[in-house]
Amino acid sequence: MTVTDDKKNVVPGTPAPVAAPAAPPAPPAEVTFTIDGVETAVPKGTLVIRAAEELGIQIPRFCDHPLLEPAGACRQCLVEVAAPDREGNVRPMPKPQASCTLEATPGMVVKTQHTSPVADKAQHGIIEMLLINHPLDCPVCDKGGECPLQNQAMSNGRPTSRFIEAKRTFPKPISISTEILLDRERCVLCQRCTRFSKQIAGDAFIDLQKRGAMQQIGRFDPEVLGFAEGAPGTADMPVGGAEPDESGAPFASYFSGNTIQICPVGALTGAAYRFRARPFDLVSTPAVSEHDSSGSAIRIDHRRGTVLRRLAGDDPAVNEEWITDKDRFAFTWQTANDRLRTPMIRERGDDGFRGELRPASWLEAFDAAAAGLRTACEPDQRTPGGVGVLPGGRLTIEDAYAYSKFARVALGTNDVDYRARVHSAEEEAFLASSVAGSGLGVTFTDLENAQVVLLVGLEPEEEAGVVFLRLRKGALAHGLRAFAVAPFATRGLQRIGEKGGTLLRAAPGTEAEVLDAVGTERELDGLRDALQGAEAGTALVLVGERLAGVPGGLSAAVRLAARTGARLAWVPRRAGERGAVEMGALPSVLPGGRPVADAAARVDIAAAWGSGSLPQAPGRDTAGILDALASGDLRGAVVGGLELADLPDPVRARAALEVADFVVSLEVRTSDVTDLADVVFPVAPPSEKAGAYWSWEGRVRPFGQALESTAMSDSRVLDTIAQTLGVHLGLPTLDAVRAEIEQLGSWDGSRVAVPDVEPLEPPQIERGQAVLASWRMLLDSGRLQDGEAFLAGTAKRPVARVSATTAASVTVAGRPEGLLDGELLTVSTAHGSISLPVVLTDMPDHVVWLPTRSPGSAVHESLCAGPGALVRLSSTAPSTDADARREGQDA
Repeated sequence: MTVTDDKKNVVPGTPAPVAAPAAPPAPPAEVTFTIDGVETAVPKGTLVIRAAEELGIQIPRFCDHPLLEPAGACRQCLVEVAAPDREGNVRPMPKPQASCTLEATPGMVVKTQHTSPVADKAQHGIIEMLLINHPLDCPVCDKGGECPLQNQAMSNGRPTSRFIEAKRTFPKPISISTEILLDRERCVLCQRCTRFSKQIAGDAFIDLQKRGAMQQIGRFDPEVLGFAEGAPGTADMPVGGAEPDESGAPFASYFSGNTIQICPVGALTGAAYRFRARPFDLVSTPAVSEHDSSGSAIRIDHRRGTVLRRLAGDDPAVNEEWITDKDRFAFTWQTANDRLRTPMIRERGDDGFRGELRPASWLEAFDAAAAGLRTACEPDQRTPGGVGVLPGGRLTIEDAYAYSKFARVALGTNDVDYRARVHSAEEEAFLASSVAGSGLGVTFTDLENAQVVLLVGLEPEEEAGVVFLRLRKGALAHGLRAFAVAPFATRGLQRIGEKGGTLLRAAPGTEAEVLDAVGTERELDGLRDALQGAEAGTALVLVGERLAGVPGGLSAAVRLAARTGARLAWVPRRAGERGAVEMGALPSVLPGGRPVADAAARVDIAAAWGSGSLPQAPGRDTAGILDALASGDLRGAVVGGLELADLPDPVRARAALEVADFVVSLEVRTSDVTDLADVVFPVAPPSEKAGAYWSWEGRVRPFGQALESTAMSDSRVLDTIAQTLGVHLGLPTLDAVRAEIEQLGSWDGSRVAVPDVEPLEPPQIERGQAVLASWRMLLDSGRLQDGEAFLAGTAKRPVARVSATTAASVTVAGRPEGLLDGELLTVSTAHGSISLPVVLTDMPDHVVWLPTRSPGSAVHESLCAGPGALVRLSSTAPSTDADARREGQDA
């Protein structure tokens, strides 16, 4: 039994989801009016321009956008209107009206430029006015060929210009951020960019400057816009690398690239794409972003085998028309200089000494991989033998399935775990019981229409950008209330709705106590009342992958959902995590959520796979596999695109792979694993293969191959290795993999029990110590965005956050008041230290927050610690660098 998502994509092997009960909405009241002689009925409140669209009547426009509030700024959509007066007589309005701000009313008569000379003349006049100062640079404008101004100048403008004076000019381009350039003389003041920034993203970094004939779009300016210095939220604004000018601070927003796409005239252009191609030179391919688990629809534009830009796709059910800047700009990693192009083999001497990697043919590499894995699986005098499989969390559904099957059928082991991050046995049981095989659950639509959303171990703006946009939209449109269990209120939480979300302050490791206290503690009564007052299906609990590092956290979330009736959803950070869970890339879970320990589940899968039997005992998780490699209990490893820096203890992971007898690595680019591997296979990045991701919603997101390539997918490489081992995996093509997944069907048997883990006692904190809090920023030092200098310029500067009390307790030589805002704070463990400017923050005492993997703050690599660990705080000599202090305040 299978189900399909709203785009008719097959979701293989999952039970049909049970929709939350909800009363059918009352049909909206309708109004009847006439447009261009056609009488039509539309819901009350419908704009005239929308009604015209439904009838197929084209009205030109620049400022109008269906996802932005009406502005009536450009006046291009003028129409002639007549409406009934109090006596019922239909009387014309004295002047043409903007159809993008005019609601249809009963008896109204509208004439567009198709039937009204008045409307036609008015639109001609507006176009003429807009072109007075617009430069005639279409041949060199990046918008040329896909420009609404070009199109409408031809369809609704004058054939010749009457303007003979000198056009107004400005210096150009203005770098409003490292990513976005502004040609002010092209701007028609449609305000799409400013409305997007305010209404959708909530980033007031760009707005109208000055008035009258000199009015223009510019960067955020506190003096012009009336934002007093030090106003709420301004201290946490990101600061990019562009030089400031009279317009104000750089436009450093995670969503700023959307303004380029919705700009109708080419005033806003991308620094990386500028002057590189014309739209008619490009080939466009629909795709899905690989950067987070939202499954955002994108469009890849490429020419001569090179991707030149990515745009947001139009998918109302998922990302609407918005994507993060990471989704838009971070694609150069797929063609970086360290891209692997050919297989490589490392020769080992009789003494085990590793030689240098050398290029090899595919056939030679397959033979070497098969021989090495065959030997590693065999016991010897010192070890029982065996190979662990670490696929990583960035896989497509098809590749994750191949790793899962390869481990069980070709290697005969359940030692497979995709989790290249902090993880736990509690999380594995939670994924098996509450996520795997659950089908389409909480959706973006549910999120937007929810009344209450509780965020635990999840910072949406940093870890799932589209989730943040939907939360903000729901808060502004429907009064959604967002609560977050976190150490401090992030700027993202402050921008969910006009008043922001509600913080339930919790030190790292105490999240479970907070969740269990809902309804019993006074400070949590607001959340309790909100959950109890929410209608059925409109209370949601979103948990992030970081909660895996909190003992009892996921158990507490399950208990909270059970006693309140809230719907529970798991939102991981990486695109391939949900698909890996569904495809059984876990030591205790087979595809479809089938428990490894269940004999009937094993028989079901073995029959589908044509295998005699499958390993019975649950295998080792990622930490267990690495420990077994270090101790010699496992002799080999198959690693797929895993970055050691993402693991909780990269030093130990590297040591484990160094002593392994045999390591096979499947990678797009060279990495730390490449230096330790015996055989390296180059595999195709997302743009060079077809596949599908499984989003956090449970929605299958298929995509096609954009670029022709000789690189193989992970599934094809694994199938060929298995064939060389003498094992028929049966996954030579994408169609074969999908067909096999489809044949598995759903699992109606028993599930892994819901975990019930008690939280640990909080640690005893001595003077000079603190508990570490940390999460990854959207733009950081990750491998899928490095090398993109334009994007890096808008990343938030890394800082350390502590409370004023904690800062005062840090010993500073010659000064009793402790550490001051902006000075350097050193956070250290026995393994290393990190020094960053400190920002005093309203957060629990004896807690320090660091970005997990930002420049100068590689928490796992430097500290070999994760959230909840005890660290030491110290200070260097007092800083006298005013710039450093200012950086700490603005980060």
